Amino acid sequence: MKLSKKVVLIGHFGVGKSSLIRRFVENTFTEDYKVTIGVHILKKDIQIPETNKDVTLVIWDLEGNDDITNTRPSYLIGTHGFIYVFDLTRPNTYKNLEFDLNYIKERYPNLPVKVIGNKKDLVTNEFIKENKEIFKQYVDLYTSAKTGKNVEEVFNQLAKSLV
Repeated sequence: MKLSKKVVLIGHFGVGKSSLIRRFVENTFTEDYKVTIGVHILKKDIQIPETNKDVTLVIWDLEGNDDITNTRPSYLIGTHGFIYVFDLTRPNTYKNLEFDLNYIKERYPNLPVKVIGNKKDLVTNEFIKENKEIFKQYVDLYTSAKTGKNVEEVFNQLAKSLV
């Protein structure tokens, strides 16, 4: 029996949520930026080798929101896990990281949350080291939707924690 799990990507406008999903589901990337209005839903079937289970990830790409408290609660009903995305090149997308993560964890205390710094291709390892105090305690992975770096890994890690 195949499991179906709802995964929600959440974060500010323009952090690359849609690009990450396209990279994961379709293995494509485009420089053309299109704003997500409302929600866009895609699916992908994956196998978790460690458990020998098949999982359908129903991935919800929510419109970006600078204030997480303004996220429509109806979009979050039935969520099994979150991927919180911020843009490594834009400090305003991670300045409220602690507040945003606490907000999610308070409302959904038993759900896994993966935190990713996206657009790794646009920053240096030195930048990551210089900002380790900001990122280290929160970030699970650094990704690049453009190059594909760690994109499969973040979705697979979350899927593993859902079965």
